[in-house]
Amino acid sequence: MLASEFKTKVLPLSSKLMRFASQLLHDQDQAQDIIQDVFLKLWQKKDQLAQVENMEAFAMRMTRNRCLDLFKAKKPVLAQDDFMKQKAVASSDLQQQIELSESALLVRQIIRDLPDIQRTVMHLRDIEQYEYDEIAQMTDLTVNAIRVNLSRARKKVRDELIKQNDGK
Repeated sequence: MLASEFKTKVLPLSSKLMRFASQLLHDQDQAQDIIQDVFLKLWQKKDQLAQVENMEAFAMRMTRNRCLDLFKAKKPVLAQDDFMKQKAVASSDLQQQIELSESALLVRQIIRDLPDIQRTVMHLRDIEQYEYDEIAQMTDLTVNAIRVNLSRARKKVRDELIKQNDGK
């Protein structure tokens, strides 16, 4: 693969990879480091990339694996909830934004507490809008396993939200 092909086939994936890594790590700086590392490894293997059928799925899997390696190394991961706080301050209806912000933070916390595979499948399907077949390529799961994990993740989030709202 030539540099021009790399620029047209691999580099455009950076925003999707960044969102995915940020969601898994909850740390923008670590996510950027992961993406930089993934691109470096892809560049080093540029001669073998012609054999890759789906470059996007391949890069997503590399990103996921690198994030999991980081978790296994027990490196601290910090959540970045400042974005939601900044959004609330910028709004004209501050009270409504605070309520939405609190709900969004609660949902993010519930999702964060899901098992890794459920969190990953939920992110890929509901946030990144990937098809089940694409998720299967990225995660080495069957489509049925993806559906089951997604269903369980959504049910857990729904049940926890209901439980939290009933407690108020």
